Amino acid sequence: MAAERLHRVAVLVLEGAKPLDVGIPAQVFTTRASMPYEVRVCGPAPGLVTGGDGLSYHVADGLDALTWADIVFIPGYRFPDREDPPPAVVGALIAAHERGARLAAISTGAFALAATGLLDGKRATTHWHYTRALAAKHPAVQVDENVLFVDEGSVLTSAGAASGIDLCLHILRGDLGVGGANHAARRLVAAPHRSGGQAQYVPHSVPEPLGERFAATREWALHRLGKPLTLEALARHAAVSPRTFSRRFAADTGHTPMEWILRARIDMARELLELSERGVEQIAADVGLGTGANLRLHFRRLLGTTPSEYRRTFAKG
Repeated sequence: MAAERLHRVAVLVLEGAKPLDVGIPAQVFTTRASMPYEVRVCGPAPGLVTGGDGLSYHVADGLDALTWADIVFIPGYRFPDREDPPPAVVGALIAAHERGARLAAISTGAFALAATGLLDGKRATTHWHYTRALAAKHPAVQVDENVLFVDEGSVLTSAGAASGIDLCLHILRGDLGVGGANHAARRLVAAPHRSGGQAQYVPHSVPEPLGERFAATREWALHRLGKPLTLEALARHAAVSPRTFSRRFAADTGHTPMEWILRARIDMARELLELSERGVEQIAADVGLGTGANLRLHFRRLLGTTPSEYRRTFAKG
């Protein structure tokens, strides 16, 4: 490996850049004996770049680093839906891609990548809070809100900051093999492999904003997830007809009442998998899903993984 040219990685810092999103690829691909990479952190121009969350960045390189790189990472940044990056940045990204570089966006960096047109007609993801905004701003992009990352070959996107680690390890797995990726994961104290198709772990059962009309009924239901819950019972508690309850509940939460109950049960199952040693059959009964087979079915459908895989990744202690 020492005789081969190092893989060149550029991390493009845009105005409002998020610290974790910048740090993840810079640290994962850091130049060291076990890692055949060379990293440059760059910006639209050399010098100071104002970041987000109280941090700024002094970068030594400008957009010329994109003419040098084999992989260009675009970290997430604040207010991505307000305006596109400067034309020079968009042009440099397109030129790097045409030259053969892979472009990898972390979180809201997907907005900058989408501005190039290179995601048109392709699947992509971003942080769950911004998936609708990305779809609205770039309707030609097939936005998938239910995955950790998407690999479309020469363009890759990931969800929030932590899934940027998953994306980086996925790239390492392709470049160096499983052993090299696992070595990096151990150094980072990270899960060695979470598949891109695994869902973003977000509180689907409590989306924002929830609205206040049926807050008491939702709270009532959350304390009774292990018991049978029907649309009629929920509507009766809310003192409205089932039809009215369904319509207004969906407007408040984005889900039908029974979809919301299912997601709340899956959330409860996730907590039990993380914090208890109960078996899958017992957890399924505790959260009102009946059988382990039923829990596995819905877990796979909603989260893209199995209860056992989830427990291995997130169990405490």
